Amino acid sequence: MRIALVTALLGVLAVAAVAADVAGKWTAEAPGRDGNAVTNTFVFKVDGAKLTGTLDNGNGAVEIADGKVDGDNISFHVVRNFGGNEIKIAFKGKVSGSEIKFTRSIEGFDGAPPPVEFTAKKAN
Repeated sequence: MRIALVTALLGVLAVAAVAADVAGKWTAEAPGRDGNAVTNTFVFKVDGAKLTGTLDNGNGAVEIADGKVDGDNISFHVVRNFGGNEIKIAFKGKVSGSEIKFTRSIEGFDGAPPPVEFTAKKAN
């Protein structure tokens, strides 16, 4: 019984040690709707595998939803309102040191532009 408990505890600690350190502020220049670069500021909070926080791209900060951390992969989405239409924007990222390589895509929208890739850097 004691061995099983110690083994389970070590397993939990190993997963926590492998998880990427994404907590904090990150910034990225990403293509905007008109093709010009837009500064995106992410503020992430991590609680185990749960990722929360905000995204601000100059139009006001919005809460991220359904955020997950899985090793060095993160994912979440935000909902923005454009002209009375709610748009769900999904983000998937791979963390490598002080960078996150993101793919951003718009979901559930006919005629959505193709996914966009960009890199965020940890802010000091």
